[in-house]
Amino acid sequence: MKLHFVEAHANIRIKLPKKVLGSLPENIAVATDVQFISSLKSIQNQLEKAGKKVSVLKGAHAKHLSQVLGCSHIKLDYPGFTQAFLYVGDGLFHPKALLLGSEKDVFIYNPFSKEFRKLPHSEVAEIKKHEKVSLTKFLHAGNVAVLLAVKPGQLSVQAHLNQIYSLEKKFPGKKFYYFAFDTLDFSQLENFPFVDVFVNTACTRLIDDYGKFPKPMVNIDAVMKLQS
Repeated sequence: MKLHFVEAHANIRIKLPKKVLGSLPENIAVATDVQFISSLKSIQNQLEKAGKKVSVLKGAHAKHLSQVLGCSHIKLDYPGFTQAFLYVGDGLFHPKALLLGSEKDVFIYNPFSKEFRKLPHSEVAEIKKHEKVSLTKFLHAGNVAVLLAVKPGQLSVQAHLNQIYSLEKKFPGKKFYYFAFDTLDFSQLENFPFVDVFVNTACTRLIDDYGKFPKPMVNIDAVMKLQS
């Protein structure tokens, strides 16, 4: 089935208030989602006129510079001098990706509500803590279930093929099982009590839902960084 994606841009003029410009550090990287990507140049100009050194970032799988996707936290490319991120958009899903992918502060400006705030690191602290614990569980696990998404349009399995193929070689002492699914039903995972830990190759932000897994879950990118 052929798919054609049409970008939906918000029809809104973004003017950053003085309180926003005055609260940001000198070196700032701008981030947004596709709704506001057409306003990126205007946002950069406003920040630069306020004396800020502005940079863009490259998120994983993103089409545009400074566009953030939910999965972007696995690979965020931005200048080393960046002190913080300014995310322009609504919702918390995308700015949380910035907190998950770096140790930098994240400021949020919502063009609709005009709300401005700093996203506390506590928003993702539990997720990061869970990932560390799950990696330890993986190292000691005997039976590992690898989650494979086959839903049309999901390219996660294709993107991780080399990693998936290398799991058994990298960790020869473990028994791997491969679970293919269209839409993940968390309750069905309870039917496999012999599994010690799940390795996710689908959307990396499934880690946000770690409480729904009957056993520890960790993303394959984190697993491949481990020393076997």
